[in-house]
Amino acid sequence: MGNPIRVAMWSGPRNISTAMMRSFENRPDTVVEDEPFYAHFLVKTGVEHPCRIEIIESQENDWGKVSQHLVGEIPKGRDIWYQKHMAHHNLPGCDLGWTKKLVNCFLIRNPQEVIISFSKKFKIKSSLQLGIIQQLELFEKLKSETGEIPAVVDAKDILLNPRESLTALCKKIGIPFMEEMLHWPSGPRESDGVWAKHWYQNVEASTGFRAYKKTEESIPHQNNQILNECMDDYNYLKQYSIK
Repeated sequence: MGNPIRVAMWSGPRNISTAMMRSFENRPDTVVEDEPFYAHFLVKTGVEHPCRIEIIESQENDWGKVSQHLVGEIPKGRDIWYQKHMAHHNLPGCDLGWTKKLVNCFLIRNPQEVIISFSKKFKIKSSLQLGIIQQLELFEKLKSETGEIPAVVDAKDILLNPRESLTALCKKIGIPFMEEMLHWPSGPRESDGVWAKHWYQNVEASTGFRAYKKTEESIPHQNNQILNECMDDYNYLKQYSIK
């Protein structure tokens, strides 16, 4: 393509973030990075996530060193570096200036669906665990400082029409769409974080994006306040989503 492109895809938990990483990794011109700030997040917060010790031992946990790595030379001589980020890993006081050197995208999902899925895996105590608030904070920071509107894509739109949505996303970030993005081989990847054994079972069994199916479940009643805290931020970002 000529100019190398570093893509930072900011998501939250229980989105289609790993499927999106699979989609981009299946491109012959792309290398991927899986949640590079996870260890930093665990060290700083002390939160007891599954595989906590393994994660901390598997990654650099110094924010400055990780961010410097992410704006450096693209690994394996590829043209595109797709970085899967969890927005809730951005803790107060962390320098996000490095993000302006990347093409930033925001993968959003209806908070009701996120809460239903996440609550089955991990206890939700705060809206900050879902990453939507942090997504909006970074979106507004980038929009203000760069004068440009970052790409926003809704998980539902991708699942309803993967080809159309990914074509539009690729156009927005300045890369060609490739058919390889629609399907991939099943199974684990060397690029997966060590936490894959706890979180990635569905993706490892997949060979493409699953068709969207509206959930008939209700969120746990104790999470109603968290849902209310997130919906306005989600709807604000939704207005910018690529159609």
